[in-house]
Amino acid sequence: MTTPQQTLTGATLDVDRSDTAYRTWLKEAVRKVQADANRSADTHLLRFPLPERWGIDLYLKDESTHPTGSLKHRLARSLFLYGLCNGWIRPGRPVIEASSGSTAVSEAYFAKLIGVPFIAVMPRTTSAEKIRLIEFHGGRCHFVDDSRKMYEESARLAVETGGHYMDQFTYAERATDWRGNNNIAESIFRQLELERFPEPTWIVATAGTGGTSATIARYVHYMQYDTRVCVADPENSCFFEGWTTGDPDVTCDRGSRIEGIGRPRVEPSFVPGAVDRMMKVPDAASVAAVRALERAIGRKAGGSTGTGLWSALKIAAEMVAEGRQGSVVTLLCDPGDRYLDKYYSDTWLTEQGLDIAPYTAAIDTLLTTGVWPD
Repeated sequence: MTTPQQTLTGATLDVDRSDTAYRTWLKEAVRKVQADANRSADTHLLRFPLPERWGIDLYLKDESTHPTGSLKHRLARSLFLYGLCNGWIRPGRPVIEASSGSTAVSEAYFAKLIGVPFIAVMPRTTSAEKIRLIEFHGGRCHFVDDSRKMYEESARLAVETGGHYMDQFTYAERATDWRGNNNIAESIFRQLELERFPEPTWIVATAGTGGTSATIARYVHYMQYDTRVCVADPENSCFFEGWTTGDPDVTCDRGSRIEGIGRPRVEPSFVPGAVDRMMKVPDAASVAAVRALERAIGRKAGGSTGTGLWSALKIAAEMVAEGRQGSVVTLLCDPGDRYLDKYYSDTWLTEQGLDIAPYTAAIDTLLTTGVWPD
């Protein structure tokens, strides 16, 4: 809109909102976040032992070795850079996130790194260890009784405090550079270069935001690999139903028991057209698989790792049955010491009505005979 004076004089309207102090702060904040990436060595690929006669190699990308102990460290770094470079994160104003735990732990770390407050909006059932870690990194936990209310409560807090709602469920797939820049997909393929099957037949991811599966699938397509991408979904989650029916509006009436993955709605960052396959994994199978992982390699991991591992073992069994050789990659998302009172507690299993015995037997049968039980 022009002013009367401009109409008369032809003057150019000019509003300069440059803020030297803010730009100085911004440059330093971005430097600190990028320096964290330089300090962090790449995460390892661990071998899950399978019978040699199968000719199949199964790997787990161990994301638990990040500074904040989970796959979400990559996401939090990307989200902070995205928010900073968009001018959304400002000095002295809180960053707010809707998170069941691991993303909040990582975002609390980066908020502390650049010196801004952090508030995590989470279900009251979140594990005590994750709450402790968020608070250890200087964050504050804001609880809701219904996990479906996290989104609106986070948005409300952002308005109330003048802060920024990070909204991982919308921005995860946008914030990550899926063409490369040492994202998780590029890292996997680089680490497999000297293996006997350097291009995996399948990569299995699990979906919390959907950002990791989108990054991996886009990178595979961009690099023209033949690798297929499978997404494993737990109970009480809508990704599988949304993908199979093509309905993005499906919802669930309860939250996932497998922390960090599974959502009561199909999140905006989930890109269904990019992935090749989905599996719906029973929660008891996820727990059985994560306990099998400890027996196999001596490492405890979170329940989401079990969801992906169960699907990866099923794919390996199919390859054996078809006489195909190759490699399969899945993710070790976070450490099991965050869940000792859940997935490693027989009392919790009983309270939840979960019987892992049939699934444990299925894994044992597969590893002994090479046959996936019906």
